[in-house]
Amino acid sequence: MTSQTPHRRGPGRPRDPHADSAILRAAVDLLIERGIDQTSMEGIAKRAGVAKVTVYKRWSTKEDLLADAIEKVRDDLPSVDPEHAASGLPELLETLLPRWGEALADPRYRALSARLLGAGPGHPALLESYWHHHVLPRRERSRVLLREAQAHGVLAPTADIDILLDMMAGAIIHHLLLEPGDPHPEQVTRYLRRLLRQAGLTLPA
Repeated sequence: MTSQTPHRRGPGRPRDPHADSAILRAAVDLLIERGIDQTSMEGIAKRAGVAKVTVYKRWSTKEDLLADAIEKVRDDLPSVDPEHAASGLPELLETLLPRWGEALADPRYRALSARLLGAGPGHPALLESYWHHHVLPRRERSRVLLREAQAHGVLAPTADIDILLDMMAGAIIHHLLLEPGDPHPEQVTRYLRRLLRQAGLTLPA
């Protein structure tokens, strides 16, 4: 992959949020149903009920559009604000775990994740767009949060944060996508709790 980030459209007239939502929803639906190769800008426009020019005014490439559509689904996952006092992180995580478990066990989310992970060899532009525009900013927010957790004694000061993030992401992918069967939200919640404790985060008993 190159270090150059994909081109995106510059600012223009105010965008219609309803059209944006329809396009992103259509992109997710088609990506899950047909895969990357069979998903086109024209097909997304038709499914969204908008003109092709409406799509192209917002996204210059299919890869950028699909990256944004995937992230829109991830946005539905409850997140932790890095500015939240890290000393209260254990209690906050315990509150969020059931919601994460429910979202991650959703077959639609799992199918979308599988499509993205399968994109690597044949669709490097999609992975590059998703990595630069979404993964790196989210990863930096997680770094800030975990550094604060270390400062407040919630996480061991010797923990390698980058390795920790990789380990947690890899464990979740393995559990959700490689193990057979459809996980129940409560099972995923229990797994996430065990994973966070194994990673060294102090959680309520």
